[in-house]
Amino acid sequence: MKVLVVDDDPGMLEFLGLMLKKRGHEVVTTTDAIKALEMVRSGEKFDVVIADIRMKPVDGLAVLIEVKKHSPETSVVMISAYANEETALQAMNEGAYDYLPKPFQLDELYRILDELAGLKDSEEGEIQCGRYHLHFGLFIGESPAMHRVYDAIRKVALVDSTVLISGESGTGKELVAKAIHRLSRRSKGPFVVVNCGGVPESLIESELFGYKKGAFTGATSDRKGLVEAAHGGTLFLDEIGELTPALQVKLLRLIQEKSIRRIGDTCDIPVDVRIIAATNRDLEQMVLEGSFREDLYYRLNVIPIRLPPLRERREDIPLLAHYFMEKYSSLLGKDVRRISSYALDILRRYDFPGNVRELENIIERGVALEQSRIILPESLTIASGLMMRKKRVESPAPLFGEIPPEGLNLDELLEKVERHYLIEALKQTQGHKQRAAELLGMTFRSFRYRLAKYRIEVPEEDTRETGR
Repeated sequence: MKVLVVDDDPGMLEFLGLMLKKRGHEVVTTTDAIKALEMVRSGEKFDVVIADIRMKPVDGLAVLIEVKKHSPETSVVMISAYANEETALQAMNEGAYDYLPKPFQLDELYRILDELAGLKDSEEGEIQCGRYHLHFGLFIGESPAMHRVYDAIRKVALVDSTVLISGESGTGKELVAKAIHRLSRRSKGPFVVVNCGGVPESLIESELFGYKKGAFTGATSDRKGLVEAAHGGTLFLDEIGELTPALQVKLLRLIQEKSIRRIGDTCDIPVDVRIIAATNRDLEQMVLEGSFREDLYYRLNVIPIRLPPLRERREDIPLLAHYFMEKYSSLLGKDVRRISSYALDILRRYDFPGNVRELENIIERGVALEQSRIILPESLTIASGLMMRKKRVESPAPLFGEIPPEGLNLDELLEKVERHYLIEALKQTQGHKQRAAELLGMTFRSFRYRLAKYRIEVPEEDTRETGR
């Protein structure tokens, strides 16, 4: 792509220019934002503009506004060493494609540019990246399960209905939401991500809906929330099952009324957003248990998309593994060219509780540790350790036997078995209760009840639910 980089730091400018040219992009750089504005106003076309926010006498937001005015099809990525939420929201409101705080990982910038390259190359969003076919510039996988997902994305993108994406952590739920947004009529609008489980309960309402000046101590001015920031675009609500009952009511009202009310305000504000929600929890079970509103569930689940875990599409594992090998060989400056057949066999037989994200981490470590040009099983230390641990779980001691002549206490025996597996699941997930519950095939609430029943204590700092 043709990329314009605007940054008043000559060192950063030279570095970005060099690295982007290595990736095959045509790059124009300038430390002068006024010169950048002149290029844009003169009609010179760029696929992407990368602009620092804090520059003088003209800042990056002014560059963003002018680019969108003269060349709406150009994508703008904002970068800043002085990142804060206000500037991020302002940049998204003005049509920025993405926002990266300095210092950022080059890998993250490359990922954004790869997404944009995919969108530029085809209306269907599919590109050929070397010998890998990137669907929507985001996904690698040719299994029937993934092709069903791709078909669903194309169909869903044509309408404006609410979508509920379900799937385990690490399967790529946010990528599905991004693909839907980029192919939809809202693609020129913002794509705003809210991690419902990652924001403290005391702050989530103000983050979502904003507030009026004086609404509470510290509210020194009016502030837009993330819902307003998504106006004209897509609001992606990740970990939707973590919302409190009070916020579930407000979200239901947003879906029904297409309006919000800031904290401390008396007036409703109309908003035009498409809502895509995602969860790694069983919302139907939560409805039955009374922890999630039934009416909200049906409002969200208009169009369901289920992402398969990696163990359900094992045929994609070699393709993904080789893709990540080439990616990290380049990023880490290594000359790793192959994965041994035995190492691939280990990967194929592993169940990947962390899914694609875990596979990527394993391959990155393998490339980093490998001293030769081929990844050997010895470099897959994390995968091998987990494989051994998994085999121990798959082959437990026999549970059944003859009843001794003196009889037995069945309740006591069952209690010991249940307690053993609760503790074992916590050990395997390093104390992560949500994942431990999934490992045992039970709901989080049911798992928590059993922990209390058997008085199994887990340090709170080890049990935060961070699944995606």
